[in-house]
Amino acid sequence: MSDIKLICEPLPNMPWQDKPESCSAPIWRHSENPIINRNPLPNVARIFNSAVMPYGEGFIGVFRGEQRNGVPHIYLGRSRDGLRWDFDPEKIPFTDEKGEPFMPIYAYDPRLVRVDDTYYIMWCQDCYGPSIGIARTTDFRTFTRIENPFLPYNRNAVLFPRKINGSYVMLSRPCDNGHTAFGDIFISESRDMEFWGRHRHVMGRSENWWENLKIGAGAAPIETTEGWLLFYHGVVNTCNGYVYSIGAAILDKDEPSKVLHRCSNYLLAPEEWYEERGFVPNVCFPCAALADSETGRIALYYGCADSYVGVAYTTVQEVYDYILKYDCLTVSDTEEGRR
Repeated sequence: MSDIKLICEPLPNMPWQDKPESCSAPIWRHSENPIINRNPLPNVARIFNSAVMPYGEGFIGVFRGEQRNGVPHIYLGRSRDGLRWDFDPEKIPFTDEKGEPFMPIYAYDPRLVRVDDTYYIMWCQDCYGPSIGIARTTDFRTFTRIENPFLPYNRNAVLFPRKINGSYVMLSRPCDNGHTAFGDIFISESRDMEFWGRHRHVMGRSENWWENLKIGAGAAPIETTEGWLLFYHGVVNTCNGYVYSIGAAILDKDEPSKVLHRCSNYLLAPEEWYEERGFVPNVCFPCAALADSETGRIALYYGCADSYVGVAYTTVQEVYDYILKYDCLTVSDTEEGRR
């Protein structure tokens, strides 16, 4: 198998633990998971499905905080080591372009991506149905909401960390107004982060049991020498309810609607108590990844059972080799995604 390298900045202070000798999987859990427990703030019962990235000498994150009234909102957190977090006690104060308060009715499952010198937060919100909200910031003190990219109904929006062929590029998962019993990943482009088009199909649910109901983009795609590494979630409906697992694929670097490789096996499925037991049991939901170009290390952050945050580790070479070993492309994966 060919060597693969990360195309990103060095990140020597990222969280890391070496692979245990007893682990045969391509990804292994942080030994002290969960890193965020229940009741992290006085009015927040649970934090999960959250995104982090390097900032300054440490790390910063946007966190799904499930309030005690049941309404989710986004909170800001900071950390020196990416594992122990301090949270702002109040929700992120979003404003409109004029600087006036403009808070979503609810907001959940945020992602955080830097493109050039601007940080973008994406989340699911109400826009007369589930849709995507976006805000930008350069200092994590002011957060300006910009135009919603899509009509309802849509979830799991994730920006690529750089422009491709001169355009911003975003993954999303069109859905319906309920707890969606279907879902494929699509891609869209924009020249200005306001008007979105050139929508293309990327990949759909498959015959693999762990992702045969729906899938959705997870962490922001990671650029490598062999294409974009995408961690995503796959869902199966069992006799005891939905189960969310983590999978991986490689997308074409210049035409990311085309899938180059796709792993038939999940990388991580609910097995530990904090993944199996919680407000929504049996959920591993990836939302962010840290990567170090010097070592090839990757730290993947994921929500656990809608109650906790966990971290898992791998290297780009190990996960790439595993994807190739269990490659299972479908015809629609390799298409341009336009019909």
